[in-house]
Amino acid sequence: MRLSNVHAIVTGGGSGIGTAIARALAAEGAWLTLIGRRQEALDAVAATIPGAIGVTADVTDRASIDTAFAAARAAHGPIGILVNNAGIAPTAPFAKVTAESWRATMATNLDALFHCCQAALPDLLAAPAGRIVTVASTAGLKGYGYTAPYVASKHGAIGLMRALATEFAATPLTANALCPGFTDTDIVATAIQTITSRTGRTEAEALAELTRHNPQKRLITPDEVAEAALWLCLPGSGSVTGQAIPIAGGEVM
Repeated sequence: MRLSNVHAIVTGGGSGIGTAIARALAAEGAWLTLIGRRQEALDAVAATIPGAIGVTADVTDRASIDTAFAAARAAHGPIGILVNNAGIAPTAPFAKVTAESWRATMATNLDALFHCCQAALPDLLAAPAGRIVTVASTAGLKGYGYTAPYVASKHGAIGLMRALATEFAATPLTANALCPGFTDTDIVATAIQTITSRTGRTEAEALAELTRHNPQKRLITPDEVAEAALWLCLPGSGSVTGQAIPIAGGEVM
């Protein structure tokens, strides 16, 4: 139990990668607060993790985050680990990206990191080994077509982690980004449906399109991302900070 009694907050904890990370941290003894938009989904996951709670919040709104983090502290004490996982991934040709879509993507994928990191910062700096892990994407390391807001927001997410890592390098706090390739989540399932509906391709053909850059020719699993997140949260990873770690089957960045 290498994270015994450490309080971890995971945004987007009600499904996919967030759920997998929450379970990996709990298996090492951490107390979990799951934050997301849907209480029912959070409660369903929390019921499978002893001691975990689910708290609804709008990660794009600072007041909502402050309220959620206060509830988390009331349940489990000061925050020792922050996992920024909530995100959205709309697709459209750049010429058709609306200002509303651009702002919504930035608000969820980048502004939310500012709110969550700043709200948790006093606790993280006071912790023996504070940790920030942000789930970015290979889209934060390279460009992909038809996802300009997503790519831009994930580049920003990695930049923020590098800035925090540098600023707090003299403290026990670390800040890192994980960069999964296409992962077997609801977001990718939606992307496959979009491809099939717009192009007439089969689901197998759509999947092949998404995995063509991955030399292993497969989707990454949420558990693979969770294992990397767990490693970054362990006390022994204190010298690893400011990194953007691809989990992408050897995809060239």
